[in-house]
Formats: sequence, C-alpha cells, structure tokens
Amino acid sequence: MTHSTDAWKAKGEYFTHRGHKIFWRQEGREDAPVLLLIHGFPTASWDWQHVWPDLLKRYRLLTLDMIGFGYSDKPRDYTYSIIDQADIYDRLLAMLGVTEFHILAHDYGDSVAQELLARDIERSDRPKLESVCLLNGGLFPETHRRVRIQSLLLSPIGPLVSFLTSKKKLSQNMTAVFGKAYPPDLETLDSMWDLLRAQHGERIMHKLINYIPERIEHRERWVGALQTTDVPLKLIVGPVDPISGSHMVHRYRELVPRSDVSELPGVGHYPQVEAPRGVLNCYFEFRDRLATVFVTPQTERM
Repeated sequence: MTHSTDAWKAKGEYFTHRGHKIFWRQEGREDAPVLLLIHGFPTASWDWQHVWPDLLKRYRLLTLDMIGFGYSDKPRDYTYSIIDQADIYDRLLAMLGVTEFHILAHDYGDSVAQELLARDIERSDRPKLESVCLLNGGLFPETHRRVRIQSLLLSPIGPLVSFLTSKKKLSQNMTAVFGKAYPPDLETLDSMWDLLRAQHGERIMHKLINYIPERIEHRERWVGALQTTDVPLKLIVGPVDPISGSHMVHRYRELVPRSDVSELPGVGHYPQVEAPRGVLNCYFEFRDRLATVFVTPQTERM
C-alpha cells in the first residue's frame, strides 16, 4: 500500500490560530470515543498514517499539524512554545464541541500531552481527559539524550544549521534514531523531507528546538502531572531509541506510580512508523483493559 503525503493533505481542513493557518483532520463515527493524536518533532500528523486505519475502526480520530510543522503555517517571526501548541489543541477540541477525549502522543507531542494533563488537573471545566498513551519522548529532561543536530540547533549557529539543512542530512539523522531492525524506507524519508520543507520549514528548526529548554523550565509542572494525575497512563517505547529509549523507561518506572509500560524489542524512536502493529496491539490492550475496569456491571459496584 502506498502512503502519500498529498493524499493525507487532501483529507484535511484548516482553522486559524493567532492569524495563522492550522492544518487538521478528523475521521470516524460521531458517537465513537474521541482519540487525539499528537505528533512529534520535526515531522507532522502524517506520522500517524500507519496506525490510522486500524484506530479508525474503534475511535473518532482528531489530529493536526502544530504551528511550524507539516502543512500548517511556519511563520519566521513567531515564538514557538509547547504552551502555545497546547492552546491550539484546546481550540480544536472547543471548535468541535468535544467533551471527553483520549490522547496518543509521540516525542515533542509528549510534552504537549503533559501540559494538557496539567491543565486537566487544574481545571474541572475542561473537556474530560480519559486516558493518555505516550510513545518515545523526552518526558524527563535529565534522561533526554540530545543528538548532535539538536545541540547544534540550540547553539549560536542554530540559524545557520537550519539554513543548511538538506534532505541528505535529515535522512541521516532520522535513520540514526530508528532501530537497525526497522530502518526507514525511501518513501518514509522522502515524505518526512516533503513535510519539513513545506513553506521552508527547515529554516525555522532552530526556533522549534526551544522545546528542549522549555522542558527544563516546566519540569516540575510536567513531570508532576504524570505523578499526580488520576488519568490512566500508558507508555509504549522503542527501547533502542538513542534519544529516549530504555534509559528513559528506567526513569519513568522510578518516578511514575503504577507504571504501565510496554517495550517493543528492536524498535527505535518512531514506534508508530517502525512497528505499527506492535503499537496497535499494546494500545488496544490498554484501552480494552480500561473498558473492563470502568464498564462494570452495576451489581458488582453495589
């Protein structure tokens, strides 16, 4: 089956945030549970296309390209932040009148999910967050192992590094974070480059990378949200990821009560791309278990 970024884009729509266009998609039955998919850096919602068809059989799917990513606008004079990205998801939920939802997030999107989780703890007048499932991401600043390109983008020469970003460099960097047993194929690398270079997105990578110091700044809030929430949490991880692999899982188990973790052997930083069936199996098991817990016969609860 051939996956096309053009086909993905053709099924999307746009709304406006702070004067800029945001690409978003929804699909599924109106009465199905809402699942919000939050993508990572530096790609876009297209990352979910390998798991989308199977998730669609059970859920109403919502996703978007965050500002600065994919087919959304990529303004150069803009302060990019996780807080602002969370505002965009809140706007989507409000626009669609969503009252209850679940989250499946990856990488940069994990931080957005942590911020939404913190907001869920603070306010009762928000749409009810039913569960959060996280894939590989920098949940804890102290375990995030930057790759060289990330450090360069954060340095004083970051704007130059952005300007010199090429398809070859991106492909090398992406291949390095995939598991050796599941390397990205040419179609995947081509699609990732197309998504990045839309509206010259490669030119703002040094601005988007500020999520790394932002994670340090908001560590207490975002890690605290994982530790204190009553919302069911699930972590699905590719353990050979050099950025947020098995070492991050160890820290997660240390800090997060009742840790529910699934590791996919040989998988790297992009589980939903490298091993979509493994991710789906783990996720469905998690959701089916929740349904068993919360949908209990009335006679058993009395």
